[in-house]
Amino acid sequence: MKKLILIVSLLSLEIQADFTTLSTTEVQAKIKQGVAIIDVRRQDEYARYGIIPDAYKLTFFDKKNNYNTKQWLKDLSSIVKTKDTPFILVCAHANRTKVIGKLLGKKIGYKNVFELDGGINYGWIDKGLSTTKIFVDNKPWYKLW
Repeated sequence: MKKLILIVSLLSLEIQADFTTLSTTEVQAKIKQGVAIIDVRRQDEYARYGIIPDAYKLTFFDKKNNYNTKQWLKDLSSIVKTKDTPFILVCAHANRTKVIGKLLGKKIGYKNVFELDGGINYGWIDKGLSTTKIFVDNKPWYKLW
């Protein structure tokens, strides 16, 4: 029921999204300006594809699409100090970032929310840009499969 309410609320905001989709080049420029990258994917996705260097790992949805908005916002506030501070959301294909970005922009009042067009898979890795591989269960990423 909680998921349904979130989806219905976000659909009503579809026309008035208060966040911006950025190209890969625009994201790279923002990174050089010191804008934080918030990667909302799950741990298994971090392990498989890596993360954009210096990105913050802040999972929003778990494997069953459950979420804890209150805890996530608390964690976000330790990175993004004000609702005017710019930051960039990243997920696998830019689907989750659209949902989260609309929530943050319209319901919660963040003013400078951006997303990477195509997510990390189509907006970063496919462009030949590197990711930082991480360890899971003390195994390097290349020994997970």
